[in-house]
Amino acid sequence: MRKSDKGTGEGGGKADRPTRTAYDKALGLLARREHSRRELKQKLDRGGFAREEATDAVARLGDQGYQDDDRFAASLMRSRIGQGYGPARIRAELRSQGITDAVIRELIESADVDWQDLAASQLRRRYGLPSADPAERVRRAQFLLRRGFAAATVRVLTHADAEDTDDD
Repeated sequence: MRKSDKGTGEGGGKADRPTRTAYDKALGLLARREHSRRELKQKLDRGGFAREEATDAVARLGDQGYQDDDRFAASLMRSRIGQGYGPARIRAELRSQGITDAVIRELIESADVDWQDLAASQLRRRYGLPSADPAERVRRAQFLLRRGFAAATVRVLTHADAEDTDDD
């Protein structure tokens, strides 16, 4: 039952419809995409459901296998890798969703990704040809750092840009 439910009212408006339970709302959200436990609880809280009802609904969905934080984390990880994000950015987003550090570490270590190759492809996609200009190399390094790539990877790639243009 929602905290904000008012009387039944008459006249065919929204009040005549049966009220959705927190479970129904959460199930509807999960039908669209995976959600973490934390995210579902936050959405139900914002939706005006009582905290206890929201907690029970999320627990029930987890027991039934509809909600699974490990599955959510793997899905988010695949999505962010496909979008060209690095491990630091992915780690931060997973942590903000309430995923444990142990699960995050395992996911990142088991990911079949060449992070340096992914960073290089993002650099080529965004900037094209290498540049010897120091200010431009700094701009490119900042871009890769914001995307979540390790400083060592960024250093290798931005210095490789300078070496590529020095050979000309």
